[in-house]
Amino acid sequence: MMNYKKYKRGYFMPPTQCLKWAEKEYIEKAPVWCSVDLRDGNQALIIPMSLEEKVEFFKLLVKIGFKEIEVGFPAASETEYNFLRKLIEEDLIPDDVTIQVLTQAREHIIKRTFEALDGAKKAIVHVYNSTSYAQREQVFKKSKEEILEIAVSGAKLLKDMAEETNGNFQFEYSPESFTGTEVDYALEVCNAVLDVWQPTAENKAIINLPVTVSHSMPHVYASQVEYMSDNLKYRENVILSLHPHNDRGVAIADSELGLLAGGDRIEGTLFGNGERTGNVDIITLAMNMFSQGVDPELNFENMPEIVEVYEKVTRMHVYERSPYSGQLVFAAFSGSHQDAIAKGMKWREEKNPEYWTVPYLPIDPKDIGREYEADVIRINSQSGKGGIGYLLEHKYGFKLPAKMREDVGYFIKEISDHAHKELQPNEVVEHFTKEYMNREENTKLEEVHFVQGNGIETKITLMRGEVLKHYSGKGNGRLDAVSNAIMKHFDINFKLVSYEEHALQMGSDSTAVAYVGIEDTNGKVTWGVGTDDDIINASVKALISAVNRAGVK
Repeated sequence: MMNYKKYKRGYFMPPTQCLKWAEKEYIEKAPVWCSVDLRDGNQALIIPMSLEEKVEFFKLLVKIGFKEIEVGFPAASETEYNFLRKLIEEDLIPDDVTIQVLTQAREHIIKRTFEALDGAKKAIVHVYNSTSYAQREQVFKKSKEEILEIAVSGAKLLKDMAEETNGNFQFEYSPESFTGTEVDYALEVCNAVLDVWQPTAENKAIINLPVTVSHSMPHVYASQVEYMSDNLKYRENVILSLHPHNDRGVAIADSELGLLAGGDRIEGTLFGNGERTGNVDIITLAMNMFSQGVDPELNFENMPEIVEVYEKVTRMHVYERSPYSGQLVFAAFSGSHQDAIAKGMKWREEKNPEYWTVPYLPIDPKDIGREYEADVIRINSQSGKGGIGYLLEHKYGFKLPAKMREDVGYFIKEISDHAHKELQPNEVVEHFTKEYMNREENTKLEEVHFVQGNGIETKITLMRGEVLKHYSGKGNGRLDAVSNAIMKHFDINFKLVSYEEHALQMGSDSTAVAYVGIEDTNGKVTWGVGTDDDIINASVKALISAVNRAGVK
């Protein structure tokens, strides 16, 4: 039996009630985004990125639209140091992008950091020290006063080193393990740091509140953020930043509620990569805003390219069900889902509405560079007639009669079930055409002629087995005449229950396609499909296909 009694809540509520965030309905504007892929994400990789890979990833982040990018911990290794120097010396940083570096509040590390930053046009220097109850007690064995002094000393050293270093610098402070820190004590430490920096409107300070370890439900973090936002000194000159980790699987919710509670800025990574369970996934967070009609101010219109570069340089895999970015997130295997999507798409085509409301699809896949044909409908043994019919129509042009969709649906699903695999679109159309279209194994159309008189009379030439035979018949229409000829001479009895036709492609020289359903004396309906340059021949071929499929010899 799992011993749940060894655990207790490891967070601290604010000393006063903070619930103004709960009165807000949605996030009204995008926060300041800071990608920490190249530092936090990189240090969590089994094989950290090479210098060349970091440069490629940096360029991708710039292309997406990040204006603040944490590029590393330059005092940690030569690769980190050299990467920063390469960015500065080779002028790889756009004028509208600010780089960020991380440093502990330790003198030799801070000095090495500023050496790496020499000549930076704009840089955020992010200093941190842990303030949590557990770390004070178990790791540092220091009092609150001693921990506060570490933060203040680090803040002073940043200010002194910035004045001595060639460059333009902004300061950021994190009370690491904020969520395990008494909130009023975290406020005391942050305000002490701000007193050192004296932020102004021209050079604002950043106070970052990391969910270093997630201890609570998201509403608790929101209350903690709101307390800090309401009580920080110099608030008008402070950018309140959030850095949620995902230990409890709530980093997105922490971020969204934290923004409602007063957060101005988000630090996170693409696809949520990071230590342990990772950081907040900026793609999901930004696309959540996008799906609510809020401009995220980041560009994910070519999601496949972003996934490709990310997987290449990090050697990580984007999970197929990862929100918005996964290969299967717009795919529907369930028959009822496929049917609803197909009807929703058709409704959009007919009505051209202002807003996107297609069932089961929170956004238009085209907005992020995905395609309906490949992504929306996936065919396996769980698929329905609606999805299979939608695929055949929108990818290959076959507009099956409504009653025929069910027959084709069961046929394709049975193939997938027996093969125990998903069928690709080309496999679906291959099985469909082989089974239903222009069937000639017992009877093959060679020639057909019609004479208008008292009704329609036909003379039809068929190859039956190895023998060429000529038949005649009369009817109310051409297809009725051919049907009567076949029933008379083949000694069978059926009735036409469905006939539809259309051009398979646009244009005067388009191939015609016809669909015919015949019902035998036991009520069983058999379907056939015919294609030909001539619509009459296509309809006759469809009828003969149905007859062949019914097993008539």
